[in-house]
Order: sequence, then C-alpha cells, then structure tokens
Amino acid sequence: MNIDKKVLLLNNSYEPIQIIGGKKAIIMLLLEKVDLIEKTNSFICSEKLKLSFPSVIKLKKYVSFNSLDVVLNRKNLLLRDHSSCQYCGSKSNLTIDHIIPKQKGGKDSWENLIIACSPCNSRKGNRSLIEAKMKLMKVPKKPNRFMYFNQYINQKNEGWKE
Repeated sequence: MNIDKKVLLLNNSYEPIQIIGGKKAIIMLLLEKVDLIEKTNSFICSEKLKLSFPSVIKLKKYVSFNSLDVVLNRKNLLLRDHSSCQYCGSKSNLTIDHIIPKQKGGKDSWENLIIACSPCNSRKGNRSLIEAKMKLMKVPKKPNRFMYFNQYINQKNEGWKE
C-alpha cells in the first residue's frame, strides 16, 4: 500500500479545499478531525487496528479560505499548461518563460508566465513574441481552484467527481 496516495479534503460544507497525502489523511482520521466520505479498496493495518484507506475526507469543522485562489508556482503552472511547451507542445526539458521579459517590465503573473521547452525558451531569449516571431498555443490566464481540481480528477481519481 502506497501511503503517499492522494486524498481529496473537503470543507465541512463539502467544498473541495485541498489534495493531501495519504499519511496526513490517516493522521487526521485518527485524531478525529475529519469524517471518512469515500474509501479505496486498500487498508492500513497495524497490530491493533485495520483502517480503510481514504479517498475523500471531510473536515468536521468549517474552515474559512479563499476558494478561488491558486498559488502561482512551478507545479501549478505545469498543471495549467498540461506539462507541455506553450510554443511547440514538447513535453521534455521544460522551463518557465516570461512572455514579456523581466528586463522589459514583465511581472511574475499567471498572464505572463508559461511553460516552455529549453530550445523554445532559448530561441525566444530576451525578446517579445513579436520580436522573436513566435506564437503561443493558447493565451495564459489565471486558473481558479475549480479548474485545478478538475484537472486532478481527470488525471488521478475518477471517484472524486461527485
């Protein structure tokens, strides 16, 4: 049994909050901070305990959070851009590229950062898209948490759709 398997954490109101590791989910279950909503076919066993491995858990108390905000980081950029270069579609040697280069006033934002392969990133260099005569496959935009969970459900766990 892989204890690092992912578990969907729901708020008390059944809104998805986060995807957590199995170890953290088991600890939360044992501390009675969550209810088990859906389980897998696997079990965690010890000498005195046999526990169904969770797939979906729900907090017993409501937690206030910004439900639409997604943190801007490499992992989430890769998710948004489907781990492929936004210039050519390659899935290898991936880097992060500023559409408007930092030296020309480009910011670290969802709308200005994309995933690019090293060859395309080098070819574009410190130039704008027009100067480099390059086009993006799609216009980058800030994802919301709903989009993030949908991508994860499609890739990892069909049972989370409900």
